[in-house]
Amino acid sequence: MADPGWRAPMLATLTQQPFSRENWLFERKLDGVRAICARDGSDPVLWSRNHNDISSGYPELGEALADRGASSFVADGEIVAFDGNQTSFARLQQRIHLTDRRRIEATGVAVYLYLFDLLAFDGQDTTSLPLRQRKQLLRRAFDWGGPLRYANHRNTSGEEYFGYACAHGWEGVIAKRADAPYRSGRTTEWLKFKRVKEQEFVVGGFSAPGGARTGFGALLVGYHERGRLRYAGKVGAGYTETTLRELIERLTALERPRSPFGERVPERGPRWVAPELVVQVRFSEWTGDGKLRHPRFLGVRDDKPAAEVVREQP
Repeated sequence: MADPGWRAPMLATLTQQPFSRENWLFERKLDGVRAICARDGSDPVLWSRNHNDISSGYPELGEALADRGASSFVADGEIVAFDGNQTSFARLQQRIHLTDRRRIEATGVAVYLYLFDLLAFDGQDTTSLPLRQRKQLLRRAFDWGGPLRYANHRNTSGEEYFGYACAHGWEGVIAKRADAPYRSGRTTEWLKFKRVKEQEFVVGGFSAPGGARTGFGALLVGYHERGRLRYAGKVGAGYTETTLRELIERLTALERPRSPFGERVPERGPRWVAPELVVQVRFSEWTGDGKLRHPRFLGVRDDKPAAEVVREQP
């Protein structure tokens, strides 16, 4: 199917303080991959946040959308995999780069598509409608079941719901203005409260492996600020042997002679790469000099452009 009037997804802004306000609703924050799902009379297509067709990686989701949706729609959602009761981006990584059906099935990783917004339906653009009305239309637009899930929301205290999220190990909560239209890009009409500190970073280099490790020792990562790549520290934990092998191949192909960072990197013998690879990192806090404390690699983010990676701040 052709691109159905592509628009960039609406993105939430980080906030530190959970709140309760009139005419806001609250959804669970899911730890997965964003997907714009579209159909216009033919097979459904799943688009990533940076407008790549990712349908072949999730054939069961395309089939569910075809079987359980109308002939014409554009919906916004999140593709997730579970580790126990928690959505896990690390587990979803086992599926992200696969496109062969037999290899996909061999992983044993089940994926689900949680839809939370409706951008068009039956040939009509719905983005100008209030969110609450769009969600009502969304609930009626699909026959929910199998891997296709409706993202429930609560009209409740944001503080209480965030407390519930923390008690149940969720990543966080998304607060949304119930009367707001759908606007592409970053907005304060969607806000996110995070239980854990986690965001994407750009890889600018890597260090040599030590001891018995193969591939590399740590990734040297950063974020964009005022036209330059700021160094945020090195990420040396969270890798499997398979990940190390796959990443070193990608890093070697991106090698360059000079550092892409706009400041000195205090690392012995680093190897530099073009700042194109984006990774997801979990950490305990930012240090006073702007570096990551206890960072841990979660996975590669092929769905997010490196040029858009900035430090998330409330």
